[in-house]
Amino acid sequence: MIRRLCVPISRCADFIRPVALALFTSAAVVFAWTTISSISAAPLGKEQDRVRIVAQIRSILSAQQEAWNRGDIDGFMNGYARSRSTIFVSEDAVRRGWETVRARYKKKYSDRAKMGLLTFSDLEITPISFNAAVVLGRWKLKRAPDRPHGRFTLIFRKSADGWRIVHDHTSVAAP
Repeated sequence: MIRRLCVPISRCADFIRPVALALFTSAAVVFAWTTISSISAAPLGKEQDRVRIVAQIRSILSAQQEAWNRGDIDGFMNGYARSRSTIFVSEDAVRRGWETVRARYKKKYSDRAKMGLLTFSDLEITPISFNAAVVLGRWKLKRAPDRPHGRFTLIFRKSADGWRIVHDHTSVAAP
């Protein structure tokens, strides 16, 4: 009689497996939904919103290029967020903070000859929300001895100061 009341383990597993799978699937759906919701917390609306954001960011990059070509590093730095969390990556180094990035530019480009003339091109500006955008582009310096060039990826955030670069990853192409 005792034997009839015992349920083989294999039959318990047949019951538990579908329940566990259902719980896991439900948890995965909830996790995915909350993640997607947080990423798109401020989704873009109409095409005119995208066009406006692209124009504003393009204007900042143009002002940076003009400032550089006047020899005005401080004017160029106005495109960056004045924050300790601003990040600049290049030459296998990560620099953090607006002041640190500014000091690097001042040291590396200490005179007009080293600065040369800057050109940005092939800009791809992708708004990802009302307060964030990614920019992919090319940079080129025209100097007497050389023509260094490369690519950059920028993350722009909109704050009370307007659109500013919070993350800059710049690479130099091989000569």
